[in-house]
Amino acid sequence: MAYNFAFIDENAKREIRRKILKAVAIPGYQAPFGSRELPIARGWGTGGLQITMSLIGPDDVLKVIDQGCDGSVNAVNLRNLLQKTTGVRTAYETRQATLIQSRHRIPEETLTADQIMVLQVPWPEALRSVEPSEARTREMHAEKDYSRMWVYLYEDIVRWGEVTIGFRYPVMVNGRHIMDPSPIPRWDVPRLHMAENLYLFGAGREKRIYAVPPFTQVAPLEFADHPFKTEDFGGRDCFLCGSTDTYLNEMFDSATGRKIYACSDTAFCDRRRAEGRMAEKHAYSQ
Repeated sequence: MAYNFAFIDENAKREIRRKILKAVAIPGYQAPFGSRELPIARGWGTGGLQITMSLIGPDDVLKVIDQGCDGSVNAVNLRNLLQKTTGVRTAYETRQATLIQSRHRIPEETLTADQIMVLQVPWPEALRSVEPSEARTREMHAEKDYSRMWVYLYEDIVRWGEVTIGFRYPVMVNGRHIMDPSPIPRWDVPRLHMAENLYLFGAGREKRIYAVPPFTQVAPLEFADHPFKTEDFGGRDCFLCGSTDTYLNEMFDSATGRKIYACSDTAFCDRRRAEGRMAEKHAYSQ
């Protein structure tokens, strides 16, 4: 059976591109769009996939990752669908890709102006933790009434001594809209600030598209006496490449009975190993 290039029809692509332009024009604003049916279940990346399908062209080089890994079930299936319906080249190396779609991670490699990063978003509304009503959250964004979010963070500090949000950390975009950066870890949040590349966020189930254009201010919400902090791996390193400056996944080594750590971004880790940048002396993290 012959499919349209990138599966969805051209009218759908035009509508999604128009909403992308609106999202870029108003950084952090959630632009509603007519989410289409795709041969994957909603909640498995349909929003990000529709953005990618609307932007991808024959000359693009595509990379799809899931929590930093190119080989997960989600990443492999989305990549296969896009490759079969477009015929575009795919890449494992981040620097070779022009269009990158991801779930839960931003690559460790610094992205450039000729790259577009598409993030899959399950819950686009940053205010959902403080307000269940969609109509009311729309009003709060329109009025820039974010007092309840600040109170929510304050109560977290009072209860635990720090803000305990581990992912989906709320950010202020361009000094105007509070935005959900998708379920990326806090480690990745600073990469959004004044980045050279375009970030696009798609939520298929919630029918929302939003964006962080290049060189846009993105500031995590913080208090003067409780500044924003990324994850601290306490000097632990990757057991493969020896890295101490990347986001690490914790694993269990059954042979030694110890916890070990590995770079979440597998392509970045493999490149470091290939370039001989492994630490001269290395032992499993204690």
